[in-house]
Amino acid sequence: MDNSKLQKLVDKRAQAMAGGGEKAVEKHHAKGSYTARERINMLLDEGSFEEVDMFLTHRCTDFGMDKKVFLGDGVAVGSGTIDGRLVYVFAQDATVIGGSLSETMAQKICKVMDMAMKMGAPIIGLNDSGGARIQEGACALAGYAEIFERNILASGVVPQISVIFGPCAGGAVYSPALTDFIMMTEQNSYMFITGPKVVKSVTGEDVTVEQLGGARVHATKSGVTHFVAATEEEAMQEIRRLISFIPQNNMEEAPVKECKDDPARIEDALNSMVPDDPNKPYDMKNIIYSIVDDGDFMEVHKDYAKNVICGFARFNGRSTGIIANQPNWLAMYPDSFAEQVRSMQVSLITALS
Repeated sequence: MDNSKLQKLVDKRAQAMAGGGEKAVEKHHAKGSYTARERINMLLDEGSFEEVDMFLTHRCTDFGMDKKVFLGDGVAVGSGTIDGRLVYVFAQDATVIGGSLSETMAQKICKVMDMAMKMGAPIIGLNDSGGARIQEGACALAGYAEIFERNILASGVVPQISVIFGPCAGGAVYSPALTDFIMMTEQNSYMFITGPKVVKSVTGEDVTVEQLGGARVHATKSGVTHFVAATEEEAMQEIRRLISFIPQNNMEEAPVKECKDDPARIEDALNSMVPDDPNKPYDMKNIIYSIVDDGDFMEVHKDYAKNVICGFARFNGRSTGIIANQPNWLAMYPDSFAEQVRSMQVSLITALS
């Protein structure tokens, strides 16, 4: 084969791997963020990622877009493994036109979603996008419609996991909201329908991006996000951990992990964890950690509706979902509760009189 052709292929691969260019990548790194392929490499088993459609570009020529052409068009898609198990992944690249979704990007994302459903494997989306690429108008918006349709078709068939990096807005968060699990990172990830400036122009209300769609807001008030990580590295480790608890699809069982605890063990501490007085609260998590394998419990919605605990654990190596009441949160003695009810009744009568 002609060596010049091989060199051309190598050069094109290097160009695609460079994303939006050296300056854009440096600016992205300066914010403490990783690029799309760096995130994929952190998430998947080393050397397992097989990228598809690396050289695809958009076809828009309006508004000077013919001069802004990047190989891959702002998203890396393909398959790989996590602990040897097949997964499909797409990662939006914010260094390429802000990670905005074009018609071509939507086609690439839909392609791996179709492949995931065909193969019966989880879909993991690493989202870092400002929403639809406005230069493409209805074509970009139609791309979101195609993605949403696949979110619905995949629901209950294969696991869908979304990780939010950066300020994601509009369609970039509609799709994650339809998936099974959402992970956000503190301080640099946001989810909102539209940004603070639009809110200000429409309602006159001043609101920060953190108040509008920060990780803590969605983890504590809206309940949109299921997990919050301090760093991107921690987020990737937690996603790998989550994958270990769930099956590949609705036709398979969750993987069995070797249990290091004695299955016949007796935890003496359980004798004193629940108080004799039924009016006294106690921490249900202490009981959960005492009975599950290796004390390993992955809580879902840890900071939302804390009066209920839910998550994943293992018993004798088998993955199990746990749902439990939490007496330690908003627990009241009957007398104090009755006093609050009487106070509310008095307030209501006063207001109506």
